[in-house]
Amino acid sequence: MSVTPASTGSTTVGAYLVERLREVGVRHVFGVPGDYVLGLMDEIVASPVAFVGTCNELNAGYAADAYARLNGVGAVCVTYAVGGFSLLNAVAGAYAERVSVIAICGGPNRSDRDEDRLLHHTLGDYGVQVDVYAHVTQVSVCLSSAEAAPDEIDDAITACLRHRRPVFIEVPADLVAAPCRVPEPLSLDLNPPSDPEVLAEAVEEAVAMIESAQAPVVLGGVEVHRFGLHDELERFLGTTGLPMATTLMDKSVIAETHPQYVGVYSGALSEDYVRRTVEDSDCVISLGAWMSDINLGVYTARIDVGRLIQAGADRVRIKRHYFDKVFLGDFIRGLLETLVRNGKMNVRPRPTRPARRSLDARFEPQAGDPVTIERFYDRVNHFLDDDSVVLADAGDSFLCAGELLMHEEVGFICQAFYCSIGFTIPGALGVGLAEPARRPIVFVGDGAFQMTAQELSTVIREGVAPVIFLMNNRGYTVERVIHDGPYNDIQNWRYHALPEVFGGEALQAGAYWSCEVRTEGELEEALARARREPRALAFVEVHLDPEDCSAALKRLGQALAEQRAL
Repeated sequence: MSVTPASTGSTTVGAYLVERLREVGVRHVFGVPGDYVLGLMDEIVASPVAFVGTCNELNAGYAADAYARLNGVGAVCVTYAVGGFSLLNAVAGAYAERVSVIAICGGPNRSDRDEDRLLHHTLGDYGVQVDVYAHVTQVSVCLSSAEAAPDEIDDAITACLRHRRPVFIEVPADLVAAPCRVPEPLSLDLNPPSDPEVLAEAVEEAVAMIESAQAPVVLGGVEVHRFGLHDELERFLGTTGLPMATTLMDKSVIAETHPQYVGVYSGALSEDYVRRTVEDSDCVISLGAWMSDINLGVYTARIDVGRLIQAGADRVRIKRHYFDKVFLGDFIRGLLETLVRNGKMNVRPRPTRPARRSLDARFEPQAGDPVTIERFYDRVNHFLDDDSVVLADAGDSFLCAGELLMHEEVGFICQAFYCSIGFTIPGALGVGLAEPARRPIVFVGDGAFQMTAQELSTVIREGVAPVIFLMNNRGYTVERVIHDGPYNDIQNWRYHALPEVFGGEALQAGAYWSCEVRTEGELEEALARARREPRALAFVEVHLDPEDCSAALKRLGQALAEQRAL
């Protein structure tokens, strides 16, 4: 990727940074103002990049994370310490799940640092913020001078995009207007290099294992998406004819209407057919999938390492052999080229029961019946379409939504590894701005919603029109299943009234509407209106029995409870 600067002549450090954001594809920067960062925010406002103010820094980070999952890169801008540390949890989540977020923080002047002045928002150690962020970013840097800043900015942004992890750039306030050299063409080699000899050995061993197998299966992973390898995965599936499953975090790495896609594998939490397809296989080809506890049903998965090829971003494991410095894209291409060249593949297509069959059965609503978890998600599965992007919050929401069928790739977003609840409301803001032609469909529990509820106001202000299903079961259901106690009960809100509180006069413009749902008939009315009014935010409060939860959550809760007791 080569980017040519839009202009020549003198520039400033602040303008240089904003221009680099624009060049790598950032069109919106989320953030909260503060005195140390106002000058830098002026640079953003004066540029083609839009500044989107959020209610707090944590939510700005969540929005930037979700934005990056669709756009490839996102950005957030906050003030020193009180803003930076409020943002920290969101950046940690992006780091854990390999999301390219550029976190920018305005800081005190260099002269204040040199003289150790006691300033507001500081901790006595001006370097502590950069030091803390070093643990949850690929690069954490405080710009040192106008002369060095361009290289420091370029190095950080390149690291963000190459490694698909967040970076942190602290900008002293006095550097924002300091003159510096103009941006030169930015060349980005985004593919980590493979060691050719190690790659060849890994491919040779993997091909031998695949060709000798009778029932291989592919486990498609999130790193295929993070590193832009969708086409390679599609070619591999098309050539081999193999069935493919994903874990929860990896959902929608391809369109789930694909005839070879069988569903979500999560150990004992899986549908029986999907579980048997993966666990009975004599060769599981894991391409970018993460073997985490939630993804594997809290280690109820039964995948024999002796039957496993596990390829990650830059490392391959075959049985108990490890191959370092092997890039996932090179490995997939090498597998395919060698299998085709050998021309004697035992990788023959076998009968597959595709996941898309879930849409075949017609849903018949029982108008007077109370809504239940199982029936709700069965109905919503028929509501989704090609333009939907599902955001499912941690807990029963993402376990149930994991069974929904995504019509397009990158149609499902959840934090199935870091599991920070409250991600989805600010996440819907990021998704709606990243791809305005697609509609966010949010599933959020009442406990998760209370974490970040205020960001609903920014969603309305920015004209984003998600469908939000607030699953009201009066508490932290996942915690109740693990170990119940009074701490799992929360104050019940009139959730459906909040859009009017946050939106105010926007109601007159038809920007949003809300309702309560208790029966299947009321759910039908809400879905019909959401379909009729695609440009209006729809907030649907779904009342559920507090004891109602999915079978998957019951199994997960039991497994977590057993782990807790060890």
